[in-house]
Amino acid sequence: MTQINICYVVGALFISTYLVQAQNPESIAEKDTNNLGYQLRKGGKFYVQARTYFSTTINDGRLTDYYALGIGAGIGYETPRVFRYFQARVSGYSMFNVASSNLQKTDPRTNQLNRYEIGLFDIENPDNHKDLNHLEELYIKAFVSTKSKIIVGRQIPQTPFINPQDGRMRPTFVESAVVDLNEWKNLKIYGAYIWQMSPRSTIRWFNIGESIGLYPVGVGVTGESSKYKNNTSSSGIGIAGISYQNKRWNIQLWNNYVDNINNTGMLKVEWKSKPNAGKNWLFGGQFIHQNTLGDGGNEDPAKAYAQKGNGANIISGRLGQQSNKFTWFLNATRITDKGRYLMPREWGRDPFYTFIPREKNEGFGDLTAVTVNTFCTIQNHIRLELSAGYFQLPDVKNFTLNKYGMPSYAQVNLGLTYQFENYLKGLNLLLLIARKDQIGETYQKDRFVLNKVNMTHLNLILNYQY
Repeated sequence: MTQINICYVVGALFISTYLVQAQNPESIAEKDTNNLGYQLRKGGKFYVQARTYFSTTINDGRLTDYYALGIGAGIGYETPRVFRYFQARVSGYSMFNVASSNLQKTDPRTNQLNRYEIGLFDIENPDNHKDLNHLEELYIKAFVSTKSKIIVGRQIPQTPFINPQDGRMRPTFVESAVVDLNEWKNLKIYGAYIWQMSPRSTIRWFNIGESIGLYPVGVGVTGESSKYKNNTSSSGIGIAGISYQNKRWNIQLWNNYVDNINNTGMLKVEWKSKPNAGKNWLFGGQFIHQNTLGDGGNEDPAKAYAQKGNGANIISGRLGQQSNKFTWFLNATRITDKGRYLMPREWGRDPFYTFIPREKNEGFGDLTAVTVNTFCTIQNHIRLELSAGYFQLPDVKNFTLNKYGMPSYAQVNLGLTYQFENYLKGLNLLLLIARKDQIGETYQKDRFVLNKVNMTHLNLILNYQY
């Protein structure tokens, strides 16, 4: 698109200037500090990222088990400020499937594909083990004041409904224009328009309509397989947010407008008590309302992502106590039976307080969830996390309110993070074990079980960032 091409051209000029100067040491020896290339070389910053990711899913009984091992590394460069007001950033990443199950092969009992391990790489081409290169960030940042900025280009999204959801080899990226205003004490205003996206588990860029349906599509309200993949029309996403935060209160109001699909608004209010003996109490609440826009993505209801007249209301709450060493939260969420809550899983994780990694509650109505989170920090570089939850969903045959045929379930997550120090600073190790067990009826149908319940999922992740 024209608006982003301008960003690419200017960004490329910044980087090209640096490379020319790096190959011409005589110009550096002259110490011409007014030279743009010299300033880019001296004040710019390179950064390196690397990840090794092992994932395995152990399913119930005779159902297929899966594993995958991926490695990847990337490099990026951020310029210093140019002409006082401008800054550019570019990054790329390469990854490899070192070893894995056959991720293209379906389970013989259900005819379904793998769910988790296939997402480590390119979900569009699971058999691609080597050619997994991705241009990720490429943007220009303009500082309109010391506290406010405008960013145009490819970047990582940070909003309640569209976010990195970094649970695979690489996170989600968007092509967008962002306005971030911080001119007032305790008050922030955010605005964004997104016209392209590269969701997690992909290496290509898609327009907004194309990005919906890359992941499993579930069933429509009639019980037939959804047909919105490659049939969804949307020109873009508009996001607006305003937040107020002081020592006690954090109040946020967000609106997520997806052209021709749906509109989702969220009010979030949190209150934190004064610290007492190093501890403080926290109370939080969320209210989310959603309604369909236009024809829901397609004038043919059988091919639409959202049905006309569909809407959803969600209430989520949190009570907890925080300290430097130990934190706990008790959470609850209710999605009413008005309709399905719909937000493409390609775009981000759920914003609800009851979210537990490796499962989402998108696609459901008439849902009740209760979870407990505990976090323990040991010697500043070891962090333990134990989370458990009960999720009551509609019956798997209630197609109107259960998009993915997911039975009610219980989930327990155990996480361990170790931050290396001294010579290995920047390296961290994450172990995550997730267990999900069936509570609701599955009618002896394995398609309601595979990769959903009665399964154990394990991740061992080694990250390095410099």
